[in-house]
Amino acid sequence: MTRVVAIAGSTGSVGTQALEVVRAEPDRFTVSALSASSSVDALVEQAWEFTPRMVGIGDASLAGEVRDRVPPGTTVVAGDEVAAVAEMGEVVLNAVVGFAGLPVTLAALDAGRCLALANKESLIAAGPVVQQARATPGAEIVPVDSEHCAIHQCLRTAGDVAGERDVVRRIVLTASGGPFRGRNRAELGSVTVADALSHPTWSMGSKITVDSSTLMNKGLEVIEANELFGVGFDRIDVVVHPQSIVHSMVEFTDGATVAQLSMPDMRLPIAYALGYPARVATPFGAIDWARVDRLDFEAPDTDAFACLALAYDAGRAGGTAPAWLSAANEVAVEAFLAGRLPWLSIAAVIRETMESWDGAGAESLDVVLDADRRARRRAGEIVERSNRAA
Repeated sequence: MTRVVAIAGSTGSVGTQALEVVRAEPDRFTVSALSASSSVDALVEQAWEFTPRMVGIGDASLAGEVRDRVPPGTTVVAGDEVAAVAEMGEVVLNAVVGFAGLPVTLAALDAGRCLALANKESLIAAGPVVQQARATPGAEIVPVDSEHCAIHQCLRTAGDVAGERDVVRRIVLTASGGPFRGRNRAELGSVTVADALSHPTWSMGSKITVDSSTLMNKGLEVIEANELFGVGFDRIDVVVHPQSIVHSMVEFTDGATVAQLSMPDMRLPIAYALGYPARVATPFGAIDWARVDRLDFEAPDTDAFACLALAYDAGRAGGTAPAWLSAANEVAVEAFLAGRLPWLSIAAVIRETMESWDGAGAESLDVVLDADRRARRRAGEIVERSNRAA
């Protein structure tokens, strides 16, 4: 049976790989909606290939150009209305980058859809609000991050992807270590943007690649794992695994550990989430075992990569602390990519921003949005002060 798919963020790294999955499985998936932030040319090209009923463009000033160029009869939405794409599919892939993906997450869950979630920031920043939306009849989250997709698959072996809290001893998230694995703090003082974007195993967008270089990506995934699977922070560990073949593990109370292994290929977790609970026939990431000569694991260096510890602290604090963390990180990473902040100062900006957190809870969407605004403003002030002092 063909499954109807809506893709928010279709022109980015995850979105374009999702469309590769659709091309590989044309009898399994059909595209009903696509959206992008501002990439008109790529969005229009996709619209002509996949003929969705709706396309969305986040930059409302580009709506007229999109309407003029998409196939006749295609509905075009823009600006705040883009979240409407989430109501167009049986499964909704949220591949929007950063906190901007929150409206799509909430719209998909509120509409009772299966949400293939690649946008971790929306779940992290607005966890309590998203949990309320998950209670909508029919609503379900299937994670697309390779690590959480791996955990989801491991927990299926226990018969319960909700966490099996009584039989799960711990979750172990694996990290590649990024491009700076093995370097100490002193060696990281002069790294460049190009250095940070040279990931050894994964091809990803710039923001998530920088997050991988600081280990903030793994810290955000720790919070995400807590939200998705209901396992406490003291039972979520991180190990560095440079081969990126073991995508994460679940250790059970009897000592058994179940892991999901594949070659690093984001199309596998994307296909898993789009097709869940069925599996696709295309073997994305299949392993040639004769060529796998070693699997290494080591503890992360939280002195050189302080963002990981900052994320654990924010997750344990709860309330709007994860929203402040996520917002400060986005501001700091943007400044680093623009050449306005050294790599080592990313963690410093986040740490100082978190010192201004007021301890507020996250009981409503308005509170979360306000926390995001205030954290961005505070982080921006710190970045500007750093620039003046340089």
